[in-house]
Amino acid sequence: MGTIKVLLVEDDPMVREVNRQFIERVEGFEVIAMAANGVEGFQKIQELKPDLVVIDIFMPEQNGIETLQKIRQEQLLVDVISVTAANEMPTIQHMLHLGVYDYIMKPFTFQRMEQTLQNYKQFKRKKDTIQDITQQDLDELLQKYRNADEESQPDEAVLDLPKGFNRATLDKVLAYLKQAKQGASADEVAAAIGVARVTARRYLDFMEKRDLIKVDIQYGSVGRPINQYYV
Repeated sequence: MGTIKVLLVEDDPMVREVNRQFIERVEGFEVIAMAANGVEGFQKIQELKPDLVVIDIFMPEQNGIETLQKIRQEQLLVDVISVTAANEMPTIQHMLHLGVYDYIMKPFTFQRMEQTLQNYKQFKRKKDTIQDITQQDLDELLQKYRNADEESQPDEAVLDLPKGFNRATLDKVLAYLKQAKQGASADEVAAAIGVARVTARRYLDFMEKRDLIKVDIQYGSVGRPINQYYV
């Protein structure tokens, strides 16, 4: 199997560039074009015939759902991965019903993107090479698809999360800390990912004990010291 050609559809220029770099860090993938909205993205799908489209949902002119509906209506043979901040269950269900290979919520780690792309590469290899498929072949193909989320992990192996912990929240905390060059406090993490401070502190303490992150205690002239967490 040759290089997998990817079209990236994302309206935010900075996010678009970060996503491009993430995708091209994975061996066997090349971003052949980028689009700033669904209208432009749909035109490039027709013109360039990529293997895979990585698409946002919230975009001007034509959003990701409308674009994916057009792709299916026109029966364009392209696979789609959604990368978006949309976390409403009706939106997620709509995209899944329209046949996305995976649904990645922002913010996310490089490892989350890498795992999905590696799974997709294996999925595509089997799909493109098997002619007369057996039930066993089909089971293996679909199982790999279903397990894409389950196999994704943060930078270091976290085998068992404590009761009440959620891996998606863990990934969000890690993703935020990675882009916080000077580290961040529990208050800053909580505000950035939309959780209570006590929740952020629980995740930060857990990850610090597992050596996923480090903590630096900063003493000011007045008041209590502040813990700054960083990767």
